[in-house]
Amino acid sequence: MPELPEVEALAGFLRERATGHAVARVDVLAISALKTYDPPVAALGGLTVTGVTRHGKFLDLDVDGLHLVVHLARAGWLRWREEPPTKPARPGGRNPLALRVHLDDGSGFDLTEAGTKKGLAVYVVRDPQEVPGVASLGPDPLDETFTADTLRDIVQGKRTQIKGLLRDQKIIAGIGNAYSDEVLHAAKMSPFKIASSLTDEDVETLHRAIVDTLGDAVERSRGLAAHDLKGEKKTGLRVHARTGQKCPVCGDTIREVSFADSSLQYCPTCQTGGKPLADRRLSRLLK
Repeated sequence: MPELPEVEALAGFLRERATGHAVARVDVLAISALKTYDPPVAALGGLTVTGVTRHGKFLDLDVDGLHLVVHLARAGWLRWREEPPTKPARPGGRNPLALRVHLDDGSGFDLTEAGTKKGLAVYVVRDPQEVPGVASLGPDPLDETFTADTLRDIVQGKRTQIKGLLRDQKIIAGIGNAYSDEVLHAAKMSPFKIASSLTDEDVETLHRAIVDTLGDAVERSRGLAAHDLKGEKKTGLRVHARTGQKCPVCGDTIREVSFADSSLQYCPTCQTGGKPLADRRLSRLLK
């Protein structure tokens, strides 16, 4: 799933290539991906892209005051085209193409989504705050107003595991499954630690890990073409999706806890005092 660093990089990529160009046409191939009807998608035709920004994991193209807002969900992606496609877009079947944007110089981009579980969402709105997911976002962790005091206020009284808190977009915007694993590894903190139990020192450490981990990922991705971002994310991860490999910090074996539709990875030595975390799903399978 694209998270804050990848969406930030996509925004920068589109800002360089799409800004100043008029939208020639928008083809909607997957009607289920389009979540709004007023203004219609056709209203974007003839208008000029004046800016591209990010809200959490949402990508926002300002098109002369109308906003094309995209959430790529779990398996969505953006594919840039320098030239017009040679074949017309056709809906249906196994075609992953959900939406195609044509710009006035023949370039443009496709929004695609792999797999059968669809979550890609596209909105055309007059104000990004009309998108429910944007309106409910918590503070952006790369904003200068996101301080250790901000984080201290967030965790105070929260009887939830810190892993889940970091992934909650209404609490902190932009962090997903992968970077929450990376942040907690950098902070040397158990994903099962209860948020309200964090000491002032823990909060300072976690805040630094959030800002540094996301900031480093954004810098690594800056200037990359859209098709290179997935590979950059994968090579930059230290524990996420590396079950069974050696921790790059201490050399211990990275372990996993599985859930119904996701999993987390961690280093026992770095994060849990050498003790493996209970994996109830795996235990049930072994029984």
